[in-house]
Amino acid sequence: MTTAERTAPPDALSVPASRAPGCPFDPAPGITDAARTEPITRATLWDGSACWLVTSHQDVRTVLGDPRFSADAHRPGFPFLTAGAREIVGTSRTFIRMDDPDHARLRRMLTADFMVKKVEAMRPEVQQLADDLLDRMTAGRTSADLVTDFALPLPSLVICLLLGVPYEDHEFFQERSRILLSLRSTPEEVRASQDELVEYLTRLAQAKREKPDDGIVSRLVARGELADADIATMGRLLLVAGHETTANMTALSTLALLRNPDQLARLRAEPALVKGAVEELLRYLTIVHNGVPRIATEDIVVGERTIRAGEGVLCMINSANRDAGVFPDADGLDVARDARRHVAFGFGVHQCLGQPLARVELQIAVETLIRRLPDLRLAVPYEEIPFRDDMAIYGVHSLPIAW
Repeated sequence: MTTAERTAPPDALSVPASRAPGCPFDPAPGITDAARTEPITRATLWDGSACWLVTSHQDVRTVLGDPRFSADAHRPGFPFLTAGAREIVGTSRTFIRMDDPDHARLRRMLTADFMVKKVEAMRPEVQQLADDLLDRMTAGRTSADLVTDFALPLPSLVICLLLGVPYEDHEFFQERSRILLSLRSTPEEVRASQDELVEYLTRLAQAKREKPDDGIVSRLVARGELADADIATMGRLLLVAGHETTANMTALSTLALLRNPDQLARLRAEPALVKGAVEELLRYLTIVHNGVPRIATEDIVVGERTIRAGEGVLCMINSANRDAGVFPDADGLDVARDARRHVAFGFGVHQCLGQPLARVELQIAVETLIRRLPDLRLAVPYEEIPFRDDMAIYGVHSLPIAW
């Protein structure tokens, strides 16, 4: 077998990924093995199809920054991690799975809502939400589940506020989000959950036409450029991504700091480090563990490999963020590190639209938790923490804490 034909170890793309033995904050052992052997290797997906596994920081940036690697999931050969993931794209197409100019046209409709200046203006409101949640969580109690009592409600409240979605419906959309993001969901379960979410948001769009507000859904309706069903599809993307990602980063960041008490102590002693620490936590944890998919539209040389037209690629951003050539002592957590070159939000024109909001939410969540709970600790043994190996967005299902 030639170097170019080497295949990643069998567990590299297993679903759910196998992490034992090893630290649950690290990429799965198969991904690490692949990165150490070759920065670009072949891998076999769940359905027997092959794709390229790209693991180095430079190669990931090259692929994600090159428009010849398409994000269009309808192209034959596009790599899907599960049958459920393929079902999502087959029944509902969002701009993150489109190429320019369609991608740019739809994304521009939302850009103003997530600009740094606008999001920064929301800080007092997000801070108040965080304080209110902690007030309720700690009232008359000395323990709680951080996920259900703080990490999940905070971004859920914020994204509902932005979209104009009633927060009292949060259980409905959170349950359907869990199904859409579960690596174990069947295509039938995915289709049903997706249909229910789109139906809900279509009705919401219709209601906003009669009674407009300042939310994103209402503004999209007022633009008159999209059908209600298309607005609902866009709203579904924002709703699911807008709370699941930040919620899991908040819980996982808290756990990582508790497991690194020297870093937690430094952050408490130097609160000015919080903004940079959030970038380091994003790098260190990288909650997208299953790769960012692309497909080559023509023969392209990346590194020393030629990726042929029609071949799928998975950019392993968790591995790229542990590239020791870019981040010395990459497997260690250092809250004082300059981690701004991380690719946790992706890279290129498709990088995460909501990253300014995610940063603000994470900065406030981390700072508020460590300031207000000086005796914060785990309420159960570390070995009992249920990690989300079965989900497309990594994290923990629950995080019992005490103070």
